[in-house]
Amino acid sequence: MITKEIDINGEKFLLTLTDQIINQVNNLKSLYNAAYEDPESFEQISAEISSTIQEISNAVEPKPGDNHLDNLIQQVIKTVDDKTEETNKQLKDKPITKKSKKKNKKTKSKK
Repeated sequence: MITKEIDINGEKFLLTLTDQIINQVNNLKSLYNAAYEDPESFEQISAEISSTIQEISNAVEPKPGDNHLDNLIQQVIKTVDDKTEETNKQLKDKPITKKSKKKNKKTKSKK
């Protein structure tokens, strides 16, 4: 778990980045994309977007007010994206090690 400090208009918020938060942020991004690709579905998706935003904001201390919520969610999304990029870079840069089996050669002894 990572705790990230987010500064919005001089007010400090603490976000504990858990797998659940990362999943909620990714879900929110998917919902945004769905609403963008099909604007007619926005009404159906908006309740789910709102619910997901509320779940994410519940992980932030102190509880953000409505005037901070939009900026806060943008910062949380950026934080998750940065963390995902960092993790992917570490995986990419990590050398791949293959375990090789040592072959035991049995030699016939001459008698």
